[in-house]
Amino acid sequence: MFLVTGSAGHLGEALMRTFRAEGIPARGMDIKPSPYTDVVGSIADRAAVEAAMDGVRDVLNTATLHKPHVVTHSHADFVETNISGTLALLEAAVAAGVRSMVFTSTTSTFGSAMTPAYGEPAAWVTEAVTPIPKNIYGATKLGAEHLCEMFGRTGRLPVVVLRTSRFFPEDDDNAGQRDRFSRDNLQALELLNRRVDLADIVSAHRLAVEQAPALGFGRFIISATTPFTREDLPVLNRDARAAILRHFPRAEALFAARGWSFPQALDRVYVNAHARATLGWAPRHDFAHVLDCLAEGRDFRSDLARAVGSKGYHDELFEDGPFPVE
Repeated sequence: MFLVTGSAGHLGEALMRTFRAEGIPARGMDIKPSPYTDVVGSIADRAAVEAAMDGVRDVLNTATLHKPHVVTHSHADFVETNISGTLALLEAAVAAGVRSMVFTSTTSTFGSAMTPAYGEPAAWVTEAVTPIPKNIYGATKLGAEHLCEMFGRTGRLPVVVLRTSRFFPEDDDNAGQRDRFSRDNLQALELLNRRVDLADIVSAHRLAVEQAPALGFGRFIISATTPFTREDLPVLNRDARAAILRHFPRAEALFAARGWSFPQALDRVYVNAHARATLGWAPRHDFAHVLDCLAEGRDFRSDLARAVGSKGYHDELFEDGPFPVE
């Protein structure tokens, strides 16, 4: 049996939907009730975690406080959920004799390391880049990663860390981006360098949990396969349109037909080569897929992403956008 934490969230629900559709035993845990939540409780509640671990073979820890919570939740809240909750799961998993755990992390751990100086080439972001967290979200996710690595490398529990890029369907929290691009336009562009479809994240988690025992510990960037190479980086951060059209000439007409725009610059590229080579991961939803869908008049999102839909991160609405900003 799988234990899926964060089962009321985007990824947690996607995993639970997938397992249930295939008849695979899985137990969902979340602080919020949902059709995919079997245990209502916090991962920071050790008693609840220990009870939820009964009969579990593998743990998929997607529960977290996210970047949109930075303004609405205290630093202590982030530490409790992202660090203390992860530690509670690790220790309970060891005590229960669980086979492996996958920890859903984020490319936000890279923080300031992803932002090149003005006029410099775009950042080529691999697992070798040293994270420089710039908010409590990134700092606590990185701290939780270190706990996972300690357990994995000391042989207490095989753990794989997946640093996922953007996959939320909600509007961007940047007002400038919302003003310039429609939601579909922006999220299609992000598949070039900093987004991944929900179905592809699910496939990465399934590969990771099966290979964790052999790996002991591993850390992987999970993002759509970029078409760009290192040679594109100087152009990307000053004339992204030219770089995009060099790889995809047909994008110009397809974008024009939809009234879509190209970005002036792209400041980073997430590289998934390690996950593809080591996990055998083969994400299907990339920018070429977007263009095929535009040409055929289809939605470029996976069936799973559309089924899960938009959830939001807060129970209230904000005047200046989908999330409060610092």
